Amino acid sequence: AHNLFSNRLLGMVALTQTLQGNALDALIEAMMENLQYVMLQSRASKFQPNTWVTEGLYTFCCQVMFESGFLTLFGKEFNPNHDKNLSKRETERAHILNALENFKEFDRIFPALVAGLPIHLFKSAHSAREKLGEALLHKNLLKRDNLSELVMLRMFLNDTLSTFDDMEKAKTHVAVLWASQANTIPATFWSLFYLLNNTSDKLFWTSAENPLLPHGHIHTDSVVTISFPLPIDSIIKEAMRLSSASMTFRVAKEDFTLHLENSFYNIRKDDIVALYPQLLHFDPEIYADPLTFKYDRYLKENKEEKTDFYRNGRKLKYYYMPFGAGIAKCPGRLFAVHEIKQFLVLIFSYFEIDLVDSNVQCPSLDQSRAGLGILQPSNDIDFRYRLKCL
Repeated sequence: AHNLFSNRLLGMVALTQTLQGNALDALIEAMMENLQYVMLQSRASKFQPNTWVTEGLYTFCCQVMFESGFLTLFGKEFNPNHDKNLSKRETERAHILNALENFKEFDRIFPALVAGLPIHLFKSAHSAREKLGEALLHKNLLKRDNLSELVMLRMFLNDTLSTFDDMEKAKTHVAVLWASQANTIPATFWSLFYLLNNTSDKLFWTSAENPLLPHGHIHTDSVVTISFPLPIDSIIKEAMRLSSASMTFRVAKEDFTLHLENSFYNIRKDDIVALYPQLLHFDPEIYADPLTFKYDRYLKENKEEKTDFYRNGRKLKYYYMPFGAGIAKCPGRLFAVHEIKQFLVLIFSYFEIDLVDSNVQCPSLDQSRAGLGILQPSNDIDFRYRLKCL
């Protein structure tokens, strides 16, 4: 039993390493390629010369990020650079969009699953999870090109260290799919929405004459070197501050007294303590005007990253926690932030884009997912876009 535990622990460490270093660079490069493919080729049928396309902003973010992310993690059934067979490309896209519908059905009842309800109570969601599992069976994944290192290692560990049957192995890939999409999609939406709704800085994206990046294909390094008109890191952090509602749990290792400002609590060994970072994120002493989006909130006057935040005169070590903290910190956070950056740079490079209603109210947060991460909007927002003359 000890050897089995040690092997699984080593497996967890190895999986985390597939989201760092060279493996992370490979994911970022693949995501860049796939985002461009999805934005410009997969959705090409929507584009007519000099014609606006109107769509739901959350729907758009959901489709683009899911399709791109799916291709990045689980590879392709074809090579888009060489396979010009339109029917094959359309079939591949139809399969992924069908997976998206199953993902949304499963994701919809995820809060109930976390609360302890069995999935069998939700027939459509259970069916959706089974369909996702069938698509991610090892025999089907082995037919795909360009599987990510994360998925390949997970397949190897499933085959060598687990006693799972084929469907149980596939469900571990469903878990990876959910973890990679459930928070990234709404975080992408909020980042883009706040940019479009931030009218004081509207000029930079309405200029059709000055695309942000070189014409045509964009390489991965361009996102790092390009001078984005606004501080993209601060924008994403601020959007996530306003929309995150994760919950962090810790188990006390010994008895101790927790001293607060005006009271104290006696915590016993093995007590479970829940931390709710949104209380920090919305604290007006830490963040002035905390419910307002400020794109430069995490910038100093000299444009360097701001890390000095205070409460009661004390500098805070933990002032921003959408990804949790410590050993439980989200291992995919670096990739998640980078793919949102890529999405924003590409969409403003390739498209003229605007909200249909410039005075639209910011949608409220869907509180049904409180405690699980980035909250979704309670309703979609219409926007319009058209391809720039590249």
